[in-house]
Order: sequence, then structure tokens, then C-alpha cells
Amino acid sequence: MQAMDLNLSGKIAVVTGASRGLGLASARALAAEGCHVVLCARSPAGLDAAVHLIASTAAPTARLHAVEADVSTNDGVRRVIDAAVENFGGIDILVNNVGSSTGTDLLGTGDEVWQQAIEQNLFPSIRASRLAVPYMEQRGGGAIIIIASIYGREAGGRMAYNVVKAAEISLAKSLAQQLAPSNIRVNSVSPGSISFEGGTWWKRQQENPAAMAEFVKREIPMGRFGRPEEVGDVVAFLASSRANWINGTSIVVDGCQSRAF
Repeated sequence: MQAMDLNLSGKIAVVTGASRGLGLASARALAAEGCHVVLCARSPAGLDAAVHLIASTAAPTARLHAVEADVSTNDGVRRVIDAAVENFGGIDILVNNVGSSTGTDLLGTGDEVWQQAIEQNLFPSIRASRLAVPYMEQRGGGAIIIIASIYGREAGGRMAYNVVKAAEISLAKSLAQQLAPSNIRVNSVSPGSISFEGGTWWKRQQENPAAMAEFVKREIPMGRFGRPEEVGDVVAFLASSRANWINGTSIVVDGCQSRAF
């Protein structure tokens, strides 16, 4: 049996929200496999730091291009997709990662918060996929990966976040069915609780380490928070030809945290 080779060298990838966390880990994993990566974020300083970090572990043939953009807007999404085409000639891989957690309970979450949750989580995936698919079709196929959450599959977390993550999982399934004839695979990745510096779980660990230790003991059988690179590696695999028969599903990466079958 041959060693695992993801055959990603020279592929063109777009990763949204790539300056930190799961987006950064995904971009880093793809660049390490030789992909040309377009990464975007709203913070110029964050983008510069991300490019420096990704370059430190990227394959020699990989090229990087950073775009300052807010992909919760139509113009921001178009700027990122256009940058991939203009700089690298097309798109093979799209990682829809941008997202945020907002809202409280039913009575405490107004329409504007619901709209914000949809604009910041669901619509970026819809808009980026809509723009990227024609370029993937020109190249004979591609892969779209949507970063969802275990809380899109079962109860937990904030209500509005759960709803939009469930919608992202549903979107991935629908797109997979539509785009399979074009050799474009679409999957979602559903991470559990992932901790990284500056992230939500990391902040909670700093604020109340005892409570977070109890949370881990109670909720995560593996006994620790997940790491971003453990999600990024799954994204790279799903983007590759070694995952050619994985389509329309949601891959859970959670250390056995979720209760769903």
C-alpha cells in the first residue's frame, strides 16, 4: 500500500476567516500539502501574522495571497473569489469558515440578532459557493467544505448559532446533491469544543479554569479541548482526491463530545 499522498500540490484553495482558529489551521494544512491559498480576514494585522505563520510550514511550491475583506457582504465575497482567479487562475477548493456566535434565548434575541447570525454564518457560504462553482466546473470539479458545528447536529450552545449551523449542514447536503454531476463534492465539518489563543473557549479557560476543567471532565470523554490543527487536517483530507467518495456528509471532529449517533 502506498503512503498517504493527498495529491493537493498546485491546487487553488480559498479559505475564509483564515487569520485565526479553524480557518488558519485549514489554510495552514492546505499550504503544507502544496496548495496555493487565498486567505481572507477583516484585520490587516491578523492577515499579516497568518501569512507569516502559514509560510513557515508551507510546501516550497505553495503560494499565498491575502485579501482584506468582510465576507458577510456581497462585495467582500466577490473580492476574495476574484483574487483567487486573478492571482492563480481559478478555484479548486473552497473552505467556508467564517462564523460567529450571537443571541441568547427566544425573548432576548431580536430580529436584528437573528439577521446578523444569518449574515455572518450562512450567507457567506451561500455567496462564496455560488461564485466559486463556475470556476470549479471549468477545471473539471472541486471540493467545498463548510465549517459547521456539533451544535448544528444536536442541542447545545446558543440558539441562533445552533440554527445557522444546522442550516449550514443542510446547505452542504443540498449542494452536494446538486453539484455531484459536475464532480464537485460538498461536505461539512462539525467540530466540537476547540481551544486556541484568543478564542471563546480559551478566554473561558483564562477566566474560570476550574469551571472549564469541570466542563471538560463532564462533556469531553477524551479529557481535553480539541486543537485547531486537528480540524485543519480533516479539511485537507476532505479537499483531496483521497476523499473522492465522501460527499454530502458531515464529519464530526469532537473527541466523542457529541451525543448524536
